[in-house]
Amino acid sequence: MSIKENMLRYENNLSQYASKSTDAIRYKKIVEDIRPNYFRDIDRIIYSRCYTRYMDKTQVFSFKENDHITKRIIHVHLVSKIARTIGRALGLNEDLIEAISLGHDVGHVPFGHVGESALNEISMKYLNEPFLHNVQSVRNLMFLEKNGKGLNLSIQVLDGILCHNGEKIEQKYTYKQKTPKQFYYEYLKCYDDLNYSKTLEPMTLEGCVVRLSDVIAYLGKDIEDAITLGVISKKDIPDSIKKLTLDGNTTVIDSIIYDVIKNSYNKPYIKISDECLNNMNELLEFNRKNIYAFAYTSKEHIKIKKMFNKLFDYYLNSLKNKNLNSSIFKIYLKNMNKKYIQDTKLERIVIDYIAGMTDDYFVSEFKSIKLD
Repeated sequence: MSIKENMLRYENNLSQYASKSTDAIRYKKIVEDIRPNYFRDIDRIIYSRCYTRYMDKTQVFSFKENDHITKRIIHVHLVSKIARTIGRALGLNEDLIEAISLGHDVGHVPFGHVGESALNEISMKYLNEPFLHNVQSVRNLMFLEKNGKGLNLSIQVLDGILCHNGEKIEQKYTYKQKTPKQFYYEYLKCYDDLNYSKTLEPMTLEGCVVRLSDVIAYLGKDIEDAITLGVISKKDIPDSIKKLTLDGNTTVIDSIIYDVIKNSYNKPYIKISDECLNNMNELLEFNRKNIYAFAYTSKEHIKIKKMFNKLFDYYLNSLKNKNLNSSIFKIYLKNMNKKYIQDTKLERIVIDYIAGMTDDYFVSEFKSIKLD
């Protein structure tokens, strides 16, 4: 057996519904080595700059001095672990699952969904295009990494990332075959309609697993973080879902994972039971009303929105006036190729720059322009 065959031996036992390494499609050919396709995509993602920036990006809570609160990097690894657990039990391709999981949130902006909302308003105003973190994740990996050349990932990985944005919990997740042309059409269509990406179905069962695992990963963990910060207490949790949170996040994750595996084994779809669906929806509704609504004060909402707008205006003016001392030239554009600079609208360049920032860098930049 060759080294490459040895690297692929686990695929001999995969489910008939799994995506094999040989199924992987890329827009550009690569020089093969011993690594299977999706395994190689994992490497490309974890060595990317946008992956490194996970470390200082908000998950739910910002402006909180507590080292044990979930940051985006922790959420991403929780998604990966949960999804790989389900995938292994179902005989799916864990390499593909891990690649999708690790890359799914690289498009998240500073200050999480509050920041995303602010950047969406800016994008709609100047470009008449919605801003969505899942779409920006694909944009990062396809077009911005490696100085504007992109990482040339498998379409299956990019598609799973694009389709992960499932704010509504479904009882059944199905997949559909796609060509590279169909995937790219769906990607572009997301810039026309804010809600379009929520209707997308992944092209692999592995993508379905990640989509559901994204929700599983944050339901219980956000409750734990909220209790740690004193946003809620255990007594605030209603009796109907108290048994699910008895042991904290562990109970939540275990109960849902077992339900998913039981209802999806040897099936061409991912499914949860009626009881599990009801429990997850109750948890999500509780979190929305008692945690997400209070993660930021109204004063913080207004402050963050103003910061985004002020930074956007500053960078846009810097580009128009060729202010070479601005960080958008010195830090960002000096690392991008000529094609990106020539072919990209100025407003989009600014949005790409701001979207890629960590929380601390965003604040640092805001303070620096106030001093100018």
